[in-house]
Amino acid sequence: MPDSRPQPPPPPSSSPGPADPSSLLLCGARLTDGRTVDVRLGGGRIEAVGTAGSLGAGGTRACRARVDLGGYLLLPAPAEPHAHADTALSADSEGPASHEPQDVQRRATEAALLQLGHGATSMRAHVRVGDVQGLGALTAVLQARRALRGLAELTTVAMPRVLTGVAGADGMAMLRDAVKMGASVVGGRPDLDPDPTGYVEAVLELASEHGCPVDLHTDAGDPARLARLAAMAGGLRPGVTLSPCGDLGRLPTEVASRTADQLAAAGVAVVCLPQGGCCGADRRGAAPVRLLRAAGVRVAAGSGALRDVSNPVGRGDPLEAAFLLASRYGLPPEEAYDAVSTSAREVLGLPEVRVEAGFPAELLAVRGERLSGVLSLAYSRIVVHRGRVVARTSAVREYCSSAGSAGSGGSARSSASATSGTSVASAELGLPRQGRGDVP
Repeated sequence: MPDSRPQPPPPPSSSPGPADPSSLLLCGARLTDGRTVDVRLGGGRIEAVGTAGSLGAGGTRACRARVDLGGYLLLPAPAEPHAHADTALSADSEGPASHEPQDVQRRATEAALLQLGHGATSMRAHVRVGDVQGLGALTAVLQARRALRGLAELTTVAMPRVLTGVAGADGMAMLRDAVKMGASVVGGRPDLDPDPTGYVEAVLELASEHGCPVDLHTDAGDPARLARLAAMAGGLRPGVTLSPCGDLGRLPTEVASRTADQLAAAGVAVVCLPQGGCCGADRRGAAPVRLLRAAGVRVAAGSGALRDVSNPVGRGDPLEAAFLLASRYGLPPEEAYDAVSTSAREVLGLPEVRVEAGFPAELLAVRGERLSGVLSLAYSRIVVHRGRVVARTSAVREYCSSAGSAGSGGSARSSASATSGTSVASAELGLPRQGRGDVP
């Protein structure tokens, strides 16, 4: 498991010296506490954070490059704790989705890049093993992982269908092979096995043997089964995660609260999917996030299905997941964003990220001044992974001149400036500025 403690930054040099080829200076970024700062990155970590302009004198000579983040809010980058790389982007296919390795690898790579563009620099992908696809889909996703090295971190969860009885012997053999191949997490859907408890026991035994985390799909509609799972999972050190747990919110409040207490006591984390279910799970509601958090359960939010048959319009956008947690489920914006960033990284066993010296340089800059506005209109984004910019998205909104302006003979133009993103018509009519297109 990665070390969760930030390493101290290297001691400052007395002189700027030659440019560090891995260094980057982020200038004029706004933080959630209202400060405007410069941030110097190097060696994949945050080297220094100072008031705006304070790092410029030495930073411009000592840094290879600089990025102007004026007008942007700088945040810890999101992480994606629940994706389905093998079925992503298959909704538009004619007939069943192809399981051919080259098709799975192409879709998995494209889906990961899409989520990276949204801001997620680390992703956990659930991949089915056994049945028709055997280990082919896992092989393809692992190849996509290697192709993405340096751009994003992609880890895989092996998902067998059946693990008990006569048919389960093949599933167990396949799961063992998947771990040997490189699947770093074991999981699956125990609710589909004739013996759900036996399925969980088999997964936990294998995970304990290899020191792997466990990530299981369940609708969480059976409180007795959840209680047994919590009792069994308590001793697994790498941790156990459940998702999407949508049916937990449909249980009587006292039953759901008691179940949440049991999950918290066992250290079981829950990943909710506010953008919709996956693998046939009900898409009408997410897990009861506030109830779980009140009980002390670690709660993160994931995207789930990304344009496959389970959710043909899935976006794979962590900021949309945070938006839905705030707008539909009543979380404050700060807690909603925590669910897709800090808590998501914790569930994935990744080091904490803060915009402070010594922490990993996994960052997301979004145009806006406050977190609430960013979750509302998160259009322009700049993504930093391991201290370098790996993705940029720019959005410009244009308005044509009003009918009144045109009728009065005004000279307002209907096109927007390509460099500033500010409509000339908007400026002459006194309309508010809507965005900028000049991504640094």
